[in-house]
Amino acid sequence: MDMLKGDQIAAAGLTEWRKLAQGLHARYGVEGFNAGARFVAAVADAGDELGHHPRVSMGRTYVDLKLSSDDAVYREDDGTEHVVEWVTQQDVDLARRITEIAAAHGLVAQPGSVSVIELGLDARSATVAPVWAALLTGQAESQGHGSPSDEIRDATGRVPNLWFGDLDEDAAARQRFHVEVYVAPEVAEARIAAAVAAGGTVVDDSDAPGLTVVADQDGNTGVVCVDVSAVP
Repeated sequence: MDMLKGDQIAAAGLTEWRKLAQGLHARYGVEGFNAGARFVAAVADAGDELGHHPRVSMGRTYVDLKLSSDDAVYREDDGTEHVVEWVTQQDVDLARRITEIAAAHGLVAQPGSVSVIELGLDARSATVAPVWAALLTGQAESQGHGSPSDEIRDATGRVPNLWFGDLDEDAAARQRFHVEVYVAPEVAEARIAAAVAAGGTVVDDSDAPGLTVVADQDGNTGVVCVDVSAVP
């Protein structure tokens, strides 16, 4: 299926879901592990009907869900096609069904609490990517999984994705690893403010609100990321 663009995702009106990185994410509060398990079982039945399932993690008070398709089709301007991990129409359809199930179970969504962490490394990816694939996942096929680049993605979601940026002449003299924190649009400003209140500094907001670079007291940087294209 074709990958959906940000405006298409926004037009779907999925008020309980947020587009973070490659997928749709939702969190629902539950009153106990058994209640969460019953909800997940109902979601599983809906997934069976649609032939598609979310990735799920849960605890005593919450159920987290991620929806993405491993076989989304991305087309370059010249018509070249790539099979990638991204949001497709089947994810939107299942998100709507899960929202209905959550309502039937009396669950309340917590969209502002969803978050995704990714790692960035400025390096010559063709050279170093196999090493990081082995270190992070133990599987060579995780290099380029669900991506047209050398990005390292664990198919089971055990570890954060690692993507590679350009290596420039100043790389040896500066930080080459950084963390990207994907958050819901409505909490980005508060997240940045909290980091600043803790002693951090905003060092680059030229691409805000999509990307805001924050440094700690030692100059180490992280990036607060918002997928503004998918915001209604």
